[in-house]
Amino acid sequence: MKRALKFGVVVGLILLVINHGAALSEGDFSSERLLRMVLTVMVPYFVSTSSSVCAMKERAREEQSPSSEKNSF
Repeated sequence: MKRALKFGVVVGLILLVINHGAALSEGDFSSERLLRMVLTVMVPYFVSTSSSVCAMKERAREEQSPSSEKNSF
């Protein structure tokens, strides 16, 4: 979770500047804009967290599987 938080903050801030940089420089801080800014920062965190959880679940299933063969791509 700590890694996902770091990833989310870094990527989220980069996206924030890309998507809302002009509004920030103009001082546009409406409630709608602030909500979109918060979501822009939160989405990478949720994506990273959900990806990690899915990978851990898949790994646990593979470890519990009686077959030792694994698919490789």
